[in-house]
Parts: sequence; C-alpha cells; structure tokens
Amino acid sequence: MTTTEIKTNDRTTAEATTVRPNPTTAAPRLNFAKAAPKAFRAVIGLDAAAREGLDPDLVELVQIRASHLNRCAYCLHMHTTDARRAGESEDRLHMVAVWQEADHFFTAREQSALALTDAVTRIGDAGVPDEVYDRAAAHFTEEELAHLLALILTINTWNRIALSTAKRAGTDER
Repeated sequence: MTTTEIKTNDRTTAEATTVRPNPTTAAPRLNFAKAAPKAFRAVIGLDAAAREGLDPDLVELVQIRASHLNRCAYCLHMHTTDARRAGESEDRLHMVAVWQEADHFFTAREQSALALTDAVTRIGDAGVPDEVYDRAAAHFTEEELAHLLALILTINTWNRIALSTAKRAGTDER
C-alpha cells in the first residue's frame, strides 16, 4: 500500500491508496449470509424498510453514487444493471459519478439526495454540513428524509460487506 501526505487547512492527513483483492485470484472469503444469517437478514430488513416511500429511480441513483464513492464494483454493477432494467438512461447512469458538474441531468430533489449521499458516505471528512442537510430537508418530508438516510446507511453497509468479503462484480449474487 502506498500513502501520500496531503496538506489541507493547516492539517496534514494521509490518503491511502487502497490495494484491493483480485476476486478472480484471491482465496475465497466467507459467505456473510451463511456465516451470520441473523445479521444478514437484519440488513435486508433495514434495506427494505429504507426504500418504503422513496422513488425507485432515486433509490438506484443513491445506491450507485455511494457505490462509486466506496469503490464497490460489485454493488455498482448490481445497481446500474437494476437501474437499466427499470428504464434509467445511459446518460444519467454515466453522469452519477460527476453529478455536481452534470447537475442538469438530475432534478433538484435528486441533486439534494446525491449531495446528502456524498456527505453521509464521506462523513469522516466533514460530517454532514448544515447546508447539505437543509437542502435535502427542503425537498423531502421528514419521513422521506429519514428513509433516505436509512437508504444511504444501508448501501454503505452493503458496500462494506461486499468489499470485505471480496464479492466479484458481475456475479450478482444476492
């Protein structure tokens, strides 16, 4: 693993370059669903509850964005495939990674959800700034906002499960 020092705002932080296992050559890792079935079912339950009342297209955009940020190829492949099947355009799928520069591809509501996804996924960087939270709160009811937060937390959990167990992109094992 290589590390580079970055100086920001009079603080020095280390940015690590992640060396990920190659799923095609790495030794098999545990099957999380079999090894911890109650925990796995609990995440499935949270995932299902989080989606309630949210637009399915928005759900996929949030899951795609978090998976980009977490560099989870397994989840990114799964959610872009699901979004395509649901009729999402290739243009929008390609623009999720750079949504701030391509904001005209997304509604104000979607942009606020993507901004919140960025902040919650990168929570260790700066927390969730008030302006990001307030922007989302302006576009979602309190109940929708709670579900959106649960969705963001859930996809981050799925990303971490997939990455730590070396799930292989394209296998779509659910």
